[in-house]
Amino acid sequence: MTTGFARLPDAPAFRLTDLRVPACLIEGDAILADRNGLARVDLAIADGRITAIEPAGAAANGAGPVLSLNGGIALPRLVDCHVHLDKGHIWPRSPNPDGTFPGALNTVGADREANWSAQDVRARMNFSLRSAFAHGTAAMRTHLDSIGKQIGISWPVYAELRAEWAGRIALQASPLFGADAALDPAHMAAVVAAVRAHGDRLLGCVTYMIPELDRALDILFRVAIENGFDLDFHVDETNDPAARSLEHIADAALRHRFAGKILCGHCCSLALQAPEDEARIIAKVREAGIAVVSLPLCNMYLQDRQPGRTPRWRGVTALHELKAAGVPVVIASDNTRDPFYAYGDLDLVEVLREGTRILQLDHSGPDWAKAVARTPARVMDIEGGVIAVGAPADLILTRARDWTELFSRPQADRTVLVSGRAIDRTLPDYRELDHLMGRAS
Repeated sequence: MTTGFARLPDAPAFRLTDLRVPACLIEGDAILADRNGLARVDLAIADGRITAIEPAGAAANGAGPVLSLNGGIALPRLVDCHVHLDKGHIWPRSPNPDGTFPGALNTVGADREANWSAQDVRARMNFSLRSAFAHGTAAMRTHLDSIGKQIGISWPVYAELRAEWAGRIALQASPLFGADAALDPAHMAAVVAAVRAHGDRLLGCVTYMIPELDRALDILFRVAIENGFDLDFHVDETNDPAARSLEHIADAALRHRFAGKILCGHCCSLALQAPEDEARIIAKVREAGIAVVSLPLCNMYLQDRQPGRTPRWRGVTALHELKAAGVPVVIASDNTRDPFYAYGDLDLVEVLREGTRILQLDHSGPDWAKAVARTPARVMDIEGGVIAVGAPADLILTRARDWTELFSRPQADRTVLVSGRAIDRTLPDYRELDHLMGRAS
């Protein structure tokens, strides 16, 4: 197949030479990296798997045809551990009226009640998966609104799509509902039944500072322990410093001696705490073994939005401080063309590029690529996110030779390899969803 480089070798065994790869994403023996954290390597590929990783030039005499990347950056296919496939692409029929979080919440609720049939959810989710696959995503964790009748609609659709996409994108799903719903035994029973029938050992909710928060968390932790579930929370998505449910989650994890994995998303208000409070909360988060995922595009869109006023902050969590304390940190896509975020295309190269700008990752160490690859794979407890001998040759190939080249352009000419073969990167046309939006093409 023709690529951004030329024609990939059409052979069961071939070599890609002169690649620059983030050293933090190479599994195995260390290879000398430059000041940008990029190691120059050759890869040998046979039968869809990587059979050797050598310093550039070392594999020059190996078997099979050769394609040189001329120093271009290569990444493993990436891992998006916080998305909302069930909400995606409803903007044309249900736009956010004012760009605020309450506006998003109310608009999505109304659209869900009116429109989220199995046919509607399936079509939009599949459209999103096609987009993510074309951009180079290998695995995703989606949240599924799990409220009332929607539990019985979205979970079976998700299970069908997970099976259909196996081998292309590995899927996980976590239920999403408000923390107060955890207090309702009937609701919890319905959610647990759906997860056990169709899901992936995950339980979660949106936490906020309700009086019964600790009791709700105790219920969630007990249910997770009884069923062997991991936990995934939406946390403190606000600019109110009084929102400290992240600390309550850490306290609950320690109180229950929870041994599973915990991922907390957003955590926006953490960045607005007094220094001593921020340090105390981060120390608890680390002790509890919690990972934190920042959603920079969505948070920058929603947070601190007021009519006629320029926003005063970027909306993102204290990611540098969390990472410095030893907390696993991730960045992810979040919402796509829905009232919570009007834009996006589930492109993790874009998320890494814009996250670098929003979070100022560029002068704080050369290993931030882990946040869309190795680290979320570990959080999801799956293989992937690394370039390793024996692993599938799942790669994103670019012509960019350093980070400034990579982040200065959208890399629309990237080549995506799955098991050593270039995929068709044609993106789905938005017109395919027009029949769901009530408009003609």
